Amino acid sequence: MTRLTVTEASATYEAAMRNVRPAGPGVCARCHTFIDPSYAVCLTCSRQANTLDVVTPITYSEHLGQLHTALRNYKDGPVSVQRYAMVRLAAILWRFVATHEPCIARAAGVQRFDVVTSVPSGAPARDEERRNLRTIVGWCEPLGDRFSRVLRSTGSAVGRSYDEHRYVVTDRLDGRSVLLIDDTWASGGHAQSAGHALRRAGANAVALIAIGRHVQPGWRITEDETSGERLAALPRRFDWATCCVH
Repeated sequence: MTRLTVTEASATYEAAMRNVRPAGPGVCARCHTFIDPSYAVCLTCSRQANTLDVVTPITYSEHLGQLHTALRNYKDGPVSVQRYAMVRLAAILWRFVATHEPCIARAAGVQRFDVVTSVPSGAPARDEERRNLRTIVGWCEPLGDRFSRVLRSTGSAVGRSYDEHRYVVTDRLDGRSVLLIDDTWASGGHAQSAGHALRRAGANAVALIAIGRHVQPGWRITEDETSGERLAALPRRFDWATCCVH
């Protein structure tokens, strides 16, 4: 059986990937979604606490596009489809982290992240059943030896919004820096809730990498422009040498 290299596996969804824009006019300073240039952050980010030093999506993920489908299928598809997507998403994470972890660490004010962990599902039972994100991080060689499942869902939070009681941390993190991994950033409620729990446990820096920053193409940024139009204007060739905090 032919074994895929990280470069070959990561190229599977490359045609659907778009480099995330750095914070600035028209781009949210926290989550890097497209916004009206009159504002610094998007409406969702403005309405919830910011517990993360850096948020770094690898790529924009267009709703119902190829990458968005992969980010759904790796959790919910048939077993063979899950495996196919997991291998390729792990390769995307691996290839990106191998180049850009130093950029993200500098942006978070640290030299290197001491602990790597993933954002759990909101429901404890679902998190136990759906361990595919943890598996992906474990496969990622630049991260795997630092991975620790320190976050657990309390099951007390309702919906997907930010909630200080959504997660607990199973170990003290006094003075340590943490790199959080998530598959998709949509509203950021789970990720920001996880950041709160990590800081409460003593983490001195918390940064997040999300594989996809979800984009609804029909969302109207201004009267004259939609998110889909902004996305379509980006270069179609994904550049692995850059990131939104590079």
